[in-house]
Parts: sequence; C-alpha cells; structure tokens
Amino acid sequence: MATEKEQPPILSVQDLKVCFDTKHGKINAIENISFQVKKRETIGIVGESGSGKSITALSIMRLIPQPGNIEEGKILFFSPSLGQIDITRLSHEEMRMLRGGEITMIFQDPMTSLNPVFTCGSQVVEAIELHQPRLSHREAKQLALEMFEKVKLPHPERIFKAYPHELSGGQKQRVMIAMALSCNPTLLIADEPTTALDVTVQSRILELFQELREQIDTAILFISHDLGVIAEVADRLLVMYNGRIVEQGSTWNIFSSPQHPYTKGLLACRPRLDIKLKVLPVIADFMDTDAQGNVIDRQENKFKSVGQALLQNVQTKEEIQERRKALLSQEPLLKVNKLRVHFPIERNLLGKVTRLQKAVDEVSFEVYPGETLGLVGASGCGKTTLGRAILNLIDPAYVSGEVYYRNANILQLPKKQLRQLRREIQIIFQDPYSSLNPRMTIGEAIIEPMRFHNLYENDRKRKEVAIDLLETVNLSSVHFYRFPHEFSGGQRQRICIARTLALQPKFIICDESVSALDVSVQAQVLNLLNQLKEKFGLTYIFISHDLSVVKFISDRIMVMKEGKIVECGFAEDIYEHPQHEYTRRLIRSIPKGTLEDVRRAMLRRKMSQRN
Repeated sequence: MATEKEQPPILSVQDLKVCFDTKHGKINAIENISFQVKKRETIGIVGESGSGKSITALSIMRLIPQPGNIEEGKILFFSPSLGQIDITRLSHEEMRMLRGGEITMIFQDPMTSLNPVFTCGSQVVEAIELHQPRLSHREAKQLALEMFEKVKLPHPERIFKAYPHELSGGQKQRVMIAMALSCNPTLLIADEPTTALDVTVQSRILELFQELREQIDTAILFISHDLGVIAEVADRLLVMYNGRIVEQGSTWNIFSSPQHPYTKGLLACRPRLDIKLKVLPVIADFMDTDAQGNVIDRQENKFKSVGQALLQNVQTKEEIQERRKALLSQEPLLKVNKLRVHFPIERNLLGKVTRLQKAVDEVSFEVYPGETLGLVGASGCGKTTLGRAILNLIDPAYVSGEVYYRNANILQLPKKQLRQLRREIQIIFQDPYSSLNPRMTIGEAIIEPMRFHNLYENDRKRKEVAIDLLETVNLSSVHFYRFPHEFSGGQRQRICIARTLALQPKFIICDESVSALDVSVQAQVLNLLNQLKEKFGLTYIFISHDLSVVKFISDRIMVMKEGKIVECGFAEDIYEHPQHEYTRRLIRSIPKGTLEDVRRAMLRRKMSQRN
C-alpha cells in the first residue's frame, strides 16, 4: 500500500494550453502553464481580470465556454475511487459524475449560478441527493440546513425556502459555498468565493475552508484578487499575467520578496489601513507591456519597490484636517431624515401584515458637496436598500421619511421631475451581470442613456464618448461591439461604471462598485473616482464591505447594522478609535495582507495540521 508521501498530487496540470477560435482569429487564453496541488494544500491564484485565472479553473472542471477548447496539455486528478485519471480524456458522462462530487467549484457570480425558479434549499438538496444517494430526502435537507448554519446564513429555515432574488448578493454567495462544501469534495476550486461577503462572514468562511481541508483532506485551489485574503489561506501562490504563470512560490516568499514587477505592482495596489494615500499605485508604475501584452523592461520604473510606492504620496494630518474643515463649512447636498424601509414578510389569511422586515430603520444623515460618504456593514444589513430608497427605486408603500436633494424631497417628486433628476443622480449597481442587457452590445448599452437624455448632437459623437469612457475604465474600442457574456465579472463592472459616467452625473451611489474588480483595476477605478470627483465636483455614497477600500476613498464613514446606523465619523477616527463593538469587530476581521498576517496564518495552519 502506498504511503501518503508516495501518493501523487491531488491535481497536476502539465503544459496546459487553452485557445478560443473567434472571427478575429485564435486567442490564447492560457499558454503552457504547469502546477501541482497536493493533499491538504491550498494554492492561491492571483492576477488581473482576464489573466486566465477563471479559465484555468473552468478547464479543470471541463466547463470552458464555446468556442474555447483545450489544445495541449494534461490535467491529472487523483480520485480516491478511480485512482489517477486525465480529466482531458474523460467522457461527458464520466466528467458529470466527477464534477460536483469529488471536484466542486464555487463560481464568481452567485446570481447566474443559482436557478431563479427554484428555492435555494431545493437546489442544495438536489446537489446532495445527486452525489450522496445513500442519504434520504430528510437527511439531505437536514445536511443543507446544517451547511447554511456553518456559513453563517441568518434564519436558515427562511433562507431554505427563499428564492435567489429574495437574498442579498452576499447571502447568495454563501448559499453557493454551502452547496459546494456539502459533498465533502476531494478538490475544491473557489473562484472569488468571498468577493461579495462582508469581512466578518468572510473570516468565518475562510476558517470553514481550513476546517474542511483538515477534516476530509481536501485540496483547495483558491482564486482571488484580494491579496489580504490570499495571505490568510494559501500555502503557495501562482501569479498569472496574460495567460501565463509569471511567478510562483511559497506565500511567505512572494509577499516578503516579490521578484516579478507585476507581482510588486499587485502587492502595492491594495489600499492600506495604517496610512492615507493620495493616489493608489497601479501596475503601470512598475512595468510596461508591448502590443502583445508581454512584459518589457522599463528604463526607469516610477517606483523601485512596494514600500517606495506607498510612502511617496501619504496624506499629512494637516491636509486631512483642511479637507474636513472645507467639507463641513458647506450646506449639505443631501439630507436624509428618519428614513424607514419596512418590507412585509408574513401575512395572515385576511391579508393583514403580521411580520415586517425592518431593512432600514429610522436612518438620518447628511452628505456634503464633493464628499465621499462610505457605508459599511454586514451583508443583509440594509446598505443596498438604503441606497435604492434614497434614489426612490423602492415601492413607496414600503418607504417613509424624507430624502432632500438640493432642497427637493426626492420621495415626493412627480414622475416627470424625477425622470429629469435621474441624469444628475445615478447608481452603480452591485451585480454587473443583471445590470446589462444580454442582447445589447456594451457600446449600445453606454450610448442608450445618452440618447434617452438627448446628450450630444448625434450617435457618431455618442460613440466617440462611449469609446473614451471604455478607455477610461481600462477597456478599449475593440470591446465596443461585444456582448456582456464575453467579459469577466470585473470587466462587466467596469462597463457599468462607464455607462453611469456617460450622463455626467453630480451625485453617484456606488453599490459595491469595485467588489468584483481585481486589486490593480480596483486601484485604477478608485483613483478614477477621486479624479472625477475633483474634476467635475462629484459627490458619492460609497457602499462596500471592504473597510480598507472605504477608508481610502471616504471622507466620512457610516457603519450599518440590522438596518440602523450604529456609528458615523471621519474615516481615520473610525479606524483608529472605533466606538461601537460591532465596528471594532469589523476592523479586527479585515485581512490586511501584511507579512505579519502571513506569518500568523502559517503558524495557524501548522498547528491545525499537528492537531
């Protein structure tokens, strides 16, 4: 009998090449990558949107969308029941039995992964019954409820009966995580599994991944753009760029001594909590590329090291104080007074409401011209509902209170005036896929609002503006005629941002507008939002579960819990001297991605392996 040391790796990818045949020619999505994942090991994959991370995962699952195909290479998987097999040679039926049982995947976009016509509970039970036929229906349901509790879903019985559209983005993601973990997989592929989660739930989910790995010897392939999260979970890292692995090694070595300029740029892009930066460093500060996207040496890099990039543009305390005084000396642009949004969730036989969901409960605050007001809190706390209520996007029957914008109560405006106001006040929605019409090209999607509001003299000019906006958000003119399904999640979010900017608004609610972006593009978009704020005098309410992002971009921060604002103050004060216990818990849960965090995570993994 083979010992554990003699046992082959759980996964061995050898010289994998994936291509897409398009009308513009063959596109190499992945070029000759090789790596291994051993038993009870977590491998992290990081890189920009479009670098090949998700295609690598989909190749292992044999789910590459058409017209993509695996041209070269092997994907060897060690199955406890079948031994070592080459996934690329399996039939569709054999792969279907392997997929979801021994190999499971948590997809990046939970909305498109869940069937909208079935309840969340029935979908998890279906997966359990398919891959664990020995369980009865009652046992499968009980296991599904236990998994809902493990991933910290509130009211598991209610979530079990709920449909996907009734849940927040973070709750839908946790349902997907529960489904993937319910079958005790040999290999778990997690593609941005915590992107939509607040930091407290994220912390619990990361612990759950570690527990699963130790309890049932699961190997984990963890894809993320959040280097702080990667530092918490990964034993080794693969850094991908333009379909290639440009650097790989232990997490400690990558974080302490990155060799490739692209890796240095990724590490520098993440917002810091201990200092306030004027501008976030971006990849272009560390490297250049040629027309084919290959890395070329720069004669003079803007920054020679990550530390230099962070320290050259730190805001001083005097600058921060001057900014605060300038904001508070103005009249508020937006005034919210005792805003309530109560949804009926139970009625008796006569139709009378017997139970209410207090999504927003007596909320009052002000926003000043040119300010960015950050809004943070757990998934389901009411952040998105508050943003929609401010813009009068919720049925008035459920809303009460006052929302004054330039001294006009938005909640009481006639439809015609409200429609005119829509150009000035905009929202960037959380889910980029459902925000875009799948039958409309992205160019047409950006032009449509300009045409509706009669901006510019003709469609030719509107197209020029649309292409400029695409380039502003790091896309290009070649994307103008493509459809939403041809883009990654991060690219779709950038398209939504470009469309919002098309109307030249003055007030924007950003609802998790950078949560789907990798750190490099996130840094570009955050810098862009700040530049636009200064150039056009924009005002933002910035909703996010990532406190490090909120602290970088916000002047003030509001912390929301269970429909109420529990704390509000200037960003530095909230972080340095939090008053509420919930705020302190949020701050403690943030994965900071420092070398000290990497060291502590390594020690925790070693201790758990010994136990």
